[in-house]
Amino acid sequence: MNISDTKATLSFSNGSPDVALPVYSGSIGPDVIDIRKLYAQTGMFTYDPGFMSTASCQSTITYIDGDKGELLYRGYPIEQIATKCDYLDTCYLLLNGELPTDTQRGAFHKLVINHTMVHEQMQFFLRGFRRDAHPMAVLTGLVGALSAFYHDSTDINNPEHRDISAIRLIAKMPTLVAMAYKYGMGQPFMYPRNDLSYAGNFLRMMFGTPCEDYKVSPVLERALDRIFILHADHEQNASTSTVRLCGSSGTNPFAAIAAGVACLWGPAHGGANEAALNMLEGIQREGGVAKIGEFVAKVKDKNSTVKLMGFGHRVYKNYDPRAKLMQQTCNEVLDELGLHNDPLFALAKALEKIALEDDYFVQRKLYPNVDFYSGIVQRAIGIPVKLFTGIFALARTVGWIAQLNEMIGDPEYKIGRPRQLYTGSVRRDVP
Repeated sequence: MNISDTKATLSFSNGSPDVALPVYSGSIGPDVIDIRKLYAQTGMFTYDPGFMSTASCQSTITYIDGDKGELLYRGYPIEQIATKCDYLDTCYLLLNGELPTDTQRGAFHKLVINHTMVHEQMQFFLRGFRRDAHPMAVLTGLVGALSAFYHDSTDINNPEHRDISAIRLIAKMPTLVAMAYKYGMGQPFMYPRNDLSYAGNFLRMMFGTPCEDYKVSPVLERALDRIFILHADHEQNASTSTVRLCGSSGTNPFAAIAAGVACLWGPAHGGANEAALNMLEGIQREGGVAKIGEFVAKVKDKNSTVKLMGFGHRVYKNYDPRAKLMQQTCNEVLDELGLHNDPLFALAKALEKIALEDDYFVQRKLYPNVDFYSGIVQRAIGIPVKLFTGIFALARTVGWIAQLNEMIGDPEYKIGRPRQLYTGSVRRDVP
């Protein structure tokens, strides 16, 4: 962060003296105005619901340019990361700032894969949940409970503890997600295997059974790995901000990540791909491709409550760069599984075609986003819709950890404490 020669001047119409505020420049992106001393100088706070115009921290991890449709991990374009690296390479990059050398890569992969087992008592904790519990409810509990099973690495201010808990979380999240799925299905848990890749291991723990050997499909393995990469981090979104805010109190890393899982559960955040699939299934029930014209007409109708899910993005005002990569993966998976003629997937492709060609959608830049394609891919693989957000949490864990570690190492970090504009009753006495 560099201080700019430019100063921002805040003027008041009531005759109060002007206030000069420092301006800082990042390496790329908009400059920021430092308002930390605003209250001391003026007796006033800023008002910014949703923090839409407020930079809460400085970060070197992820950069998004929504107008250009650009996403960088540690400076590397997501298109290059997703085609030249695997998920654990991406984890190493996000945690350490640089891509691993061949030696570092081998050691890091081995370290993570060798820690994928969870404490055996975790399965007894899991059995306290109802079988029909939502997987995210189960996962929130399981991640929070890790601090009860691995209490030797819960000091957030100890760098060694943070490193140990980081590896444990990244390694064990696939096991926990698969356990939550198997528990709901009433199937036996599958222990992880150290001879499989991160994504391959997850597929086997999800869909394998003790009855027979599970053969990992390279196409599905690559598809899942790409989903993990594309969701690994996304700047200061709601769940990442939650992890930072939670961690700023000094709580342990497992609790901070559990807070992120809970925030991600919200349908406006991690539930977007679930909402997209539910939308497609709703159209399918109404008549499928034959009814797509009626559905699109309702979307365009200002008086209609029908919403188009999985299209457009709050940050990207252009095509979501992750969506282009996921579109390619989506087609590969449908080809591999012979599902291009499946009614639901045919419907998805028809809706995609309309969104890419219809002036109404093109002018509003309502392009298919990563949630649209990743939802289709996950359903094709066999992952139930209720578990989509759990997959998202699994992938985003490394981003949360990287952001948490960065915050703890920042000499300027303080416990989070937003201010408010109070509009309630003034002081009054009880009669």
